[in-house]
Amino acid sequence: MSDQGLAAAVAKMRSAGANEPAIDVFSHYYRQASSGATGLIPEDTIAPLTDPQQLSAVTVDEQAARDAIGRTVIIKLNGGLGTSMGLDQAKTLLPVREGLSFLDLLVRQVTAARETYGAPLPLLFMNSFRTRKDTLEHLERYPDLPVAGLPVDFLQNAEPKILADTLEPVEWPADPSLEWCPPGHGDVYTALAGSGVLDALLAQGMKYASISNGDNLGAAPDAQLAGWFAGTGAPYAAEICPRTINDRKGGHLAIRKSDGQLILRDTAQTPAEDMDYFTDEHRHPYFHTNNLWVDLEQLKSALQERGAVLGLPLIRNVKTVDPADPSSPKVIQLETAMGAAIEVFPGATAVAVPRSRFQPVKTTNELLLLRSDVFDLGDDGRLTQTVSDLPRVALDSRFYQLIDDFESRVRVPPSLKNARSFVVEGDWSFNAPLEVSGTAVFPDLGRPAVAGVDEPR
Repeated sequence: MSDQGLAAAVAKMRSAGANEPAIDVFSHYYRQASSGATGLIPEDTIAPLTDPQQLSAVTVDEQAARDAIGRTVIIKLNGGLGTSMGLDQAKTLLPVREGLSFLDLLVRQVTAARETYGAPLPLLFMNSFRTRKDTLEHLERYPDLPVAGLPVDFLQNAEPKILADTLEPVEWPADPSLEWCPPGHGDVYTALAGSGVLDALLAQGMKYASISNGDNLGAAPDAQLAGWFAGTGAPYAAEICPRTINDRKGGHLAIRKSDGQLILRDTAQTPAEDMDYFTDEHRHPYFHTNNLWVDLEQLKSALQERGAVLGLPLIRNVKTVDPADPSSPKVIQLETAMGAAIEVFPGATAVAVPRSRFQPVKTTNELLLLRSDVFDLGDDGRLTQTVSDLPRVALDSRFYQLIDDFESRVRVPPSLKNARSFVVEGDWSFNAPLEVSGTAVFPDLGRPAVAGVDEPR
């Protein structure tokens, strides 16, 4: 049955125009899944990473930093729609501050760094088939963004979702687009090669890639990091940060006991009985920011040696074919994480960076923080933290999880610079300036309420 399912899936990919490297990679993981591989990493097979190199202890020669940033390309993962926040377009089109979206701020960060360092600094987006059109249309307002000889994006591959019980590619006539899924952000390496963009970057003299999520505004171009990475000679490096109680769900690096190799473990790779270890910020004190540095020449060599299959660990993601319909058939999405490349490149390393390198927006809680006065927006597109410790924000998901609900209720973000925590438990609207000090709880009154009119506690 698995041979038949693989043949059907490959035929479907070829019919859709998938390139051969993408088909080879999918086939590799399909065979793993059909043989029963789960990709799970039990706690007793790893040891925590507790003493990584600290960027704060690194000294980088100024000229070496300039030379390195001059040969660096900035790559942003831009395949997500932000469906958990109710979005139906590229998440990076969401306004963050002063009417400027993630895309606008990312462009500002790169253009400002170009001026500072006199570097070409190409900015490339890895789009999915769902985000490409809207993203490219938005970027047309920046005619000076493209670097000669290079595109501004490349397309993430798509693969068939396979039925959990038969491993056949699923058919869903109600919405055929739901028959397809991205192969996880580990696809960035395959997509770079299969699209021809990797060769184009090398032809333009680029040697290093700084890769990060498009919704992380902290991962701006950084010459010191580029110089540090160039000086290591490593093929790959991961940026990590000290974990707090708010980072329990994030993947972490660990040391595999069998060979001493650094590896990445994500939530989906953790056995259920080990989740208490996974979420223990004291046992695993550093989390993976998903900011990566890759030597493009060494990446090219590795892909050539391995026939485009780097061999990243499998992530077997079980979902329903229609994410909005839990009664629809169960499917398996065969995915990989780009951070898992740390275990397939001999000599790969990691560095602990300041928390300012990690400013993601996964929920409206984090969006409210970025819109509040705990961050200042500079002309260079960077958001600078104005307080020593960010306050905890917890908005009632019944009323604030979806972006339209959030926007209709938070028209004027409260001042949070003197707050320790800001908790909203009911249906509150914030329509006028409000200063929050210490710990604030807006309780559920059982009816819509307006801050400044109704009394919190």
